[in-house]
Order: sequence, then C-alpha cells, then structure tokens
Amino acid sequence: MAMDFWAEYRRKLRTPEEAVQVVKDGDWIDYTSSLGMPVLLDRALAARRDELHDVKIRGNLIPGPIEVAECDPTQEHFTYHSWHCSAYERGLCDEGKCYYIPMVFHNNAAYYEFFLDVNVVMVSVAPMDKHGYFNFSVNTGVAGPICRDADIVIVEVNEHMPKIRGGYDECIHISEVDFVVEGEHAPFADEKPTPPRPVDRKIAELLIPYIVDGATLQLGIGSIPNAVGECIAHSDVKDLAMHTELCSDAFYELYKAGKLTNKYKSIDRGKGVFGCAIGSNELYEWLDDNPGVAAYPLEYVNRPYVIAQIDNMVSINACVAVDLYGQVAAESTGKRQISGTGGQLDFLIGASASKGGKAFICMSSVHTDRHGVKHSRILPQFNGDIITSPRSQVYFLATEYGVINLEGRSTWERAEMLISIAHPEFRDMLIKEAQERKIWRRSNKR
Repeated sequence: MAMDFWAEYRRKLRTPEEAVQVVKDGDWIDYTSSLGMPVLLDRALAARRDELHDVKIRGNLIPGPIEVAECDPTQEHFTYHSWHCSAYERGLCDEGKCYYIPMVFHNNAAYYEFFLDVNVVMVSVAPMDKHGYFNFSVNTGVAGPICRDADIVIVEVNEHMPKIRGGYDECIHISEVDFVVEGEHAPFADEKPTPPRPVDRKIAELLIPYIVDGATLQLGIGSIPNAVGECIAHSDVKDLAMHTELCSDAFYELYKAGKLTNKYKSIDRGKGVFGCAIGSNELYEWLDDNPGVAAYPLEYVNRPYVIAQIDNMVSINACVAVDLYGQVAAESTGKRQISGTGGQLDFLIGASASKGGKAFICMSSVHTDRHGVKHSRILPQFNGDIITSPRSQVYFLATEYGVINLEGRSTWERAEMLISIAHPEFRDMLIKEAQERKIWRRSNKR
C-alpha cells in the first residue's frame, strides 16, 4: 500500500518554478506561519514578479527574508500581510511593505472557513511518512484549517522539519495535496531566547508566589516570560504543565529542570499542549517525535472554554503600556505595529474562568527611548493608541514594583493600584492626571 503513496507522490512532484505557475493575477496566497514558510516556493514566486499583478500573500511570525515582499516596493505585483508580526515583519511594516491583519487566535480556523479566500496555500512540511502523511510540525497551530480552505495545496518538503505528534490536524495526506516540491534547505537559524534583564527577573520573582504545584502555564513571547520560566526552573514549584499557543525555550528549560511533568492536568493529562513553536534547535530536537507533547490547532489551544477546563491555569503575557483606566496596549507603540493581538485576550478570558486560574500581563515600569529619555509605561489615558485588551477583561498586572488585581475594581481603585506599581518618578504626575479625570480619591491625604 505504501508504494501507492509514493507513486502518487512522484506524480505530484514539481520543481518550485513549475508549481508556482498556478498563481494568477489577483490571487490570495497563504504562507501559513513561522517555519512553515515555503522558502523555495517564495523565491520562485518572486521570480514571476513582472508577469503577475495584485497577488496578495498572508503570513505570520515569519523570520524572513520574504522575497515577494522584498522584490516589489511598489506593491503593484505583490502585497504582503501578517496577522502577527515577527521582528522581521515589524521591519516590513515600518517600511510600508507589510499590512497587519487583526486576529484573535482562537478564531483563526473560523476566519478561514467562513470569511477568507485562499486560492493557493504554500506550506513547508516534514518529509512524507510510510502512511502518506506530511507533518505540519511547529506550524500545526494554523496550517490545517488554511489547507482545508485552499483551492490548491502545495507542500514544500523541508528535510530539517521536526515531526511533532498532535491531537488533530497535525498532518496532511498526500491525497489532499495538489503538488509536492523538494529541494535543499539551509538549517534553521538557532534562535536562542532573549536573555532576561534584571527588571524581568524582578517581575518574575514577584509572580512565583502565585504559581502553585501542578499549575498549567501559558507563556507569551519575550524576555519577561523567558525570565518567568528561568525563575520557576530554580524555584521549589513542581509538577507543572504546558498549555500554550507558543512553545518556547522557557518550557524546554522547565523540562530540563524536572519541573514540567504534565501529570496533574485536568485535560490532555500527560501531554504538553501547544500550537506553534519558535526557538532554538535544541527546542526543536526536544519536540521531535516526543510522546510527551501534542500540537493542536489554535482553535483548540486558544479556545477560552478549553482553557477554562484546566484547573490552576496561569497565563503570563507582556504588554507595551497600560493607562489609568486599565486598558492594555500590547501590539503597537502609537501607530507602529510591533506584534499582534495573538492569544492575549483568549488566555485572559480562559485563565480567568479556570478554577484557581490567574492571568497576568507584565511590563517594566519604564522604557528609555533612543534619545535616552525615560518614559512611564503606565500612561494617563490612551489617545489614538491601539487597544489589545479592554479594561473590562484585564486581570492581574505586574511591574517590578508589584502585582495588582483589577478584577471588579472601580475607576478610582484602578488608578490608585496602577499608580502604586508605576515608577516612583512618575507617580505625582499620574496622580495629577487622575485628579483631572475625576478618578482619584486620595489626593487630599497626601
């Protein structure tokens, strides 16, 4: 029977140049996410620039370079979009070469099923197995629903892709594929985690008392979640579990320290669940064919009612700024898009509903701009900024000056609590601003 699969494989085998001939003017193309980007197909499609017009491409957390975005500054031929910017895609946005698509990650599959057109999906996969399946690998969180919606499916076999066990939608069968592309790929860049700063470690230390034995963790992107993983690895907390949209090296560090056992999860017991993975080659080696982990689509991983079923669910994410009303900006600075909505809202809602659950949003109290000027991350009020998390759903907030819980708090209580974790240099200014907004009660006691 296996020989039949290989015969079908050979019938569908094309060069990258042959495969991209299916793309027509006006098409929507999807590159899926992160390591799922089809490097050879992207290069071949870019080579067709002058004969194509108004071709739109979607991607997400792609490390780059993306040839179709780089080769056409006029965007007459290709227009690139991202629904969660990597550092590389952020740079494209700065140059006007990328457009952001707002997306709550648990709706990823529904967006494609009900609202979006995909004329051609091009996705990197692990080599086909004896049963005729290609593994989506660290791209499982998004790839399956996109492939189901696409008119034409082209898989690019990447010999370096780890094979990752999954709950569902972690594979695509040769019978569901239109074309197969092969070729030599450079090894993946060894993306080491961002080293935590002292302020990140201080915030992490403040969070440790809130994490109980047997808790399940979701850690977002950045130096603060990495610091939390590092601190937990050296703490007395034990028997932790993973349920996270993004699996990073922080979880691998917890595993190496003997802290990540998944023994007491309410659902998916014994399995560390994730949607996508980005990190070092050591991380990918750990995930490869590991029975202790399971990749799922984000429609499952990020679904609030799924998260809510996990007792002692602890969600830890970062943000850019918060205002005195408790609104959170986590994806942009002013008009500059820097990342995406991602799963912050999903885990705020889900972890808040979990028995014993907690959802933290963390930030340093200040940042210093390129001119050396210090700015507070706690602001009087956003004015035109993009809000990621509404004040009605923000739970715990943390800086290096403390941890507060805004659930059920009035406007004056929020202002008072937020100012208590602001940098001392900015507290008087913030009190004055709170008074002007009539959300301050304690000014006469100072």
